[in-house]
Parts: sequence; C-alpha cells; structure tokens
Amino acid sequence: MSSAQPLLTTRPEVQTDNKVATEKLWKVVVWNDPVTPMPVVTLVFKKIFGYPQEKAEQLMMTVHHEGRAIVWSGGQDRAEHYVVQLHVHGLLATMERDD
Repeated sequence: MSSAQPLLTTRPEVQTDNKVATEKLWKVVVWNDPVTPMPVVTLVFKKIFGYPQEKAEQLMMTVHHEGRAIVWSGGQDRAEHYVVQLHVHGLLATMERDD
C-alpha cells in the first residue's frame, strides 16, 4: 500500500500594474520638392513602407498638391529610421510629435 500524498504546487504571486504606459506617437512627414519626379516618390514609398501602388500614389499626390503628407505614424525609433531612409532616397522628410 502506497501512502502517496497529493502533490501540492504553488504559483508564484504575480503583481500587475493596471496602468498602461503609452508611448507618444510620431508622424513622418514628407515635403514637396521641385526636383524629385513623382514616379520616384511613389516608388520610394512602396520600397520603404511596403505600401501598395494605390496608397503610394495617393500619398505622393498629397505631397504634390498640399506641399506635405504624413506618410507614417508610430514609435519614435521607427520614425527616425524612416526619416533617415527617406533622406537616403533623396526626399525631404521630417518627424513631429503626434499630440
């Protein structure tokens, strides 16, 4: 006869904080310039952001007609990365806080 006692397991106490820290969002802005051809701008948007042709063209036309377009928004590190990539491809780009 075995006198096995049930195995008791305990779970470690988990503390949670109900507050969620939210990171401020940043907007990547592309500015119109008199040099870069419109098809090149469209191609750059597709390459950097992976946008489909239609969205890339729409953003390019916004830049062309309004002088600027917000092409992406999100975390600061990625926004900085995108601005650098846009500069590498010859586009005028900045980032601004999304307040």
